[in-house]
Amino acid sequence: MINDKPQSIWSQVDWLTIGLYIALMLFGWLSICGASYSFGDNDLFSLDTRSGMQILWIGTSICLGFVILMMDSRFFDTFSFIIYGVLLLLLFATIFNPHDIKGSHSWLVIGPLRLQPAEFGKFATALALAKLMSTYGYNIQRWKDFAAACAVVLVPMLCIVGQRETGSALVYLTFFLMFYREGMPGSILFTGVAMVLYFVVGIKYEGIMLFDTPTSVGKFVVLLLVQLFVAGMVYNYVHNRKHTNTIIGYSLVLTTIAILFDVYVIPFDVTWVQLGMCLALFLYLLYHGLRTRLPQYFFILAFAVGSVVFFYSADYVLNNVMEPHQRVRINVLLGLDEDLAGAGYNVHQSEIAIGSGGLKGKGFLNGTQTKLKFVPEQDTDFIFCTVGEEEGFIGSAGVLLLFLVLILRLLTLAERQPFAFGRIYGYCVASVFLFHVFINVGMVLGLTPVIGIPLPFFSYGGSSLWGFTILLFIFLSIDAKRNMLKA
Repeated sequence: MINDKPQSIWSQVDWLTIGLYIALMLFGWLSICGASYSFGDNDLFSLDTRSGMQILWIGTSICLGFVILMMDSRFFDTFSFIIYGVLLLLLFATIFNPHDIKGSHSWLVIGPLRLQPAEFGKFATALALAKLMSTYGYNIQRWKDFAAACAVVLVPMLCIVGQRETGSALVYLTFFLMFYREGMPGSILFTGVAMVLYFVVGIKYEGIMLFDTPTSVGKFVVLLLVQLFVAGMVYNYVHNRKHTNTIIGYSLVLTTIAILFDVYVIPFDVTWVQLGMCLALFLYLLYHGLRTRLPQYFFILAFAVGSVVFFYSADYVLNNVMEPHQRVRINVLLGLDEDLAGAGYNVHQSEIAIGSGGLKGKGFLNGTQTKLKFVPEQDTDFIFCTVGEEEGFIGSAGVLLLFLVLILRLLTLAERQPFAFGRIYGYCVASVFLFHVFINVGMVLGLTPVIGIPLPFFSYGGSSLWGFTILLFIFLSIDAKRNMLKA
């Protein structure tokens, strides 16, 4: 029996995922070599170099992964809340960490070793969510149950924000993709997308005037979107075509009349008319909600009021709540500031590095932008620019294809789980990888804000590599157990 168990584990584990894991780490190590190599260096394997140290992190990660596979997968189910509690205490204690590294208190320094607890909080939160949501009688469509799941996500987020690591905290929002898979109303996900749209459109076009009138394009478009979104929600959730046509008709007709009056008669701010229309819309929804007693009307009313309040508070949050460096990064991303010598420098240099690689790249260790250290953080947050410069478009596309195959494979494994615990945890893992790849690569290309999160298996460092390894191999252990029970 002693020898049979490991044999059954090795025969049932998903070797395709492990192969993708090893391939990504290998390509990641080559990229770190290219990013940290200086002309004249001869030893890529010395522990005095980044490439040499990364070999150590890779070796320990592989050992850690196989140790997890040897463990009984029921351990993670049984002790999920305990693991989560321990990581919460560690995250909270890190807030008071005296070591300040680049303005952040997110690192624990133990002699020569530096660990970032936020990287390990992801698998702990995923385990806690899987345990909570797989309990008998749990229903995410009940507000009480949904609030409990949200609390599991928000508590570690608050601790990480307290460490001044906003980027790492935002990763935890990716668990809402899993919520959607498990039955969270799509309206909640739509609300989040709408808020982002309001923020981007409102801030980016606030200073642009409509037809040279006193009307801000940003405010005009956002308030019009609120009215159209409300009409769409009435059609989708109340299924009342008459009320939908009424909202759209009054919105478009009154807006058109206001614009014509503004342009050809007396210039004035059309957004005041739209605000009046929004107020009338609130009363319209409230009236029909009280008359029909349908809760959908009150939900749509909450969305409409929240949209207007959120939009008018966005400017205040940007200018008075966010840190100066965060505000500058958002302005650069939205094209409001260029600042190529300041906040936009990293992205500008990474774009030059990627563009200089062309189709086939400059070859291993031949990147000039990276060798001359033009790109800050080029072996951590901006590691993908090294891939683009040395391996070109073909190499970059190959790396993204590997990540795509890994994420699709994780989704396939998650869907075949017979128990909710394994399925929920699997979707958490896939969501985390998707968020990291999308944001990190988008950040390097100037498509998403610079929030400083690593590219899985590529960015230099032990904390992120260990964190992603634990996150992945716990799921592989759960899946292997499923195969063993099936056999």
